[in-house]
Amino acid sequence: MTPFEAAYREHFAFTWRSLRRLGVPERDLADAVQDVFVVLYRKFDGLDRERAFASWIYAVCLRVASDRRRSAAQRHEQLALEPDPNEHSETVLVHDRDKEQLSERRELLQAALEAMSIEQRAVFTLFELEGRNGEEVAMILQIPTPTAHSRLRLAREVFRRIVERARAREVFELRRTGDER
Repeated sequence: MTPFEAAYREHFAFTWRSLRRLGVPERDLADAVQDVFVVLYRKFDGLDRERAFASWIYAVCLRVASDRRRSAAQRHEQLALEPDPNEHSETVLVHDRDKEQLSERRELLQAALEAMSIEQRAVFTLFELEGRNGEEVAMILQIPTPTAHSRLRLAREVFRRIVERARAREVFELRRTGDER
């Protein structure tokens, strides 16, 4: 197995998740992942081995996602994401009510991500969903650490606003239907 093949196998899932979280619709994910690895293949021999390979991948993912969003806007195409039934394949059986809550939370997260700018979304997904720290996020995105923290603060504010709106709608609906708990 070549070094590129090993890197491909090791980082495929991360690339898929990253593109998904950066707003690439499910129907375009396979093509977008291929675009990322084609770019990486072309530049593989010249990559700086001192830098984490994941940071190169994420930088390319960010550009691919951004290019796809821009070209969709030029075509006046709506980038609504379909729910991904395989994104979190839990092996534990979950009751219907729990599944419904999980589905609602995923939709809420997706709405919050769509409300963020691509820069905020990148920082938010790396920090909150991938578990990277501020310095790693800054290194991956090639931005100063204070900028990463600032974008994270703004992204969290967008997330908080979206969650508050959803809760307010839920309370309103419960009151309207007389089903207050």
